[in-house]
Amino acid sequence: MLRPLPRTNTPLSAGGAEVLRLITQRRFAVRLTVHANGRRRYGYWMPLDPATGRGGCYVALPTGECDALHAAGRIELGDPLVDPAKTTYQVRAAGRPAASDTSTSRRSAVSSHALTA
Repeated sequence: MLRPLPRTNTPLSAGGAEVLRLITQRRFAVRLTVHANGRRRYGYWMPLDPATGRGGCYVALPTGECDALHAAGRIELGDPLVDPAKTTYQVRAAGRPAASDTSTSRRSAVSSHALTA
């Protein structure tokens, strides 16, 4: 079972930045397929572009770069879709950490103080 890992501040390689850009854009649905033999493959379906005649095929992303992004907590995996030969996960960019509660409570305290003054 794959689980989310804590996010780190590891710098991205050029390849990692490009992969993260593709995943963040959500123009294409990126998926991770883990085959029964343990082989992992990240990729997406590129629709056919009638203007250029390109596409209509699966595009594989570099597994090492994607695994590094997952280990760094920059991408998350969705719920698994399991069949006998493979398990497939939706891949998405990790959400940003929520704003701290202290900044929110400070604003509330300042607002309520301004109302009572």
